[in-house]
Amino acid sequence: MARSVFGFLSKGSIPEEISGQNHYFRLPRNSDYRAWYALRSDSRLFLERWEPSWEHDGLTESSFRARVIRSAQEFASGVAVPLFLFSRSDHQLIGGLTIGHIRRGASQSCMIGYWMGERFAGQGHMTAGLTIAIHYIFNQLALHRIEAACIPENDRSIRLLEKAGFQREGYMKEFLKIRGEWRDHVLYALIAGNYNKIGKPGI
Repeated sequence: MARSVFGFLSKGSIPEEISGQNHYFRLPRNSDYRAWYALRSDSRLFLERWEPSWEHDGLTESSFRARVIRSAQEFASGVAVPLFLFSRSDHQLIGGLTIGHIRRGASQSCMIGYWMGERFAGQGHMTAGLTIAIHYIFNQLALHRIEAACIPENDRSIRLLEKAGFQREGYMKEFLKIRGEWRDHVLYALIAGNYNKIGKPGI
């Protein structure tokens, strides 16, 4: 266990790795660059449909190092937890999940976003990862509500959220700019009181 740099965000210490049976999350490191570059570049066509436009230098090592610094700053300030997802058997990077827009006070909520390398998609990795993340959000961060938004045509993401127990709450017009266009999104949410419906980490 490592002492939490969240301070006001968590009730106590948090693990350096957020672990499940077959997967784990951790913050990005500079040493992850080669694996991250290979996974993102190989999956570019697969991912670009659902993401903001990629910067022209977005895959460079300098850009990645800036990302690592920014991730650490966001984590330390308590506004976000940007995580990479690894398979436990071979410690291979397979995707990522960000717990963002963390709000305290009367809200006690956050919004999540995630991505998966194309060659690992459809194999249950993100289902397991999302379950680990939900457990961490409700039990370590002690938040009350998790939100997620996805493009209505993203059937795979919708199935993932619904399988995890998220419920559809609304339709947001031109919510995010994806590939240069303002796209509508469907809003899903999971409330802490419904957590027992989704199982435990590592499934």
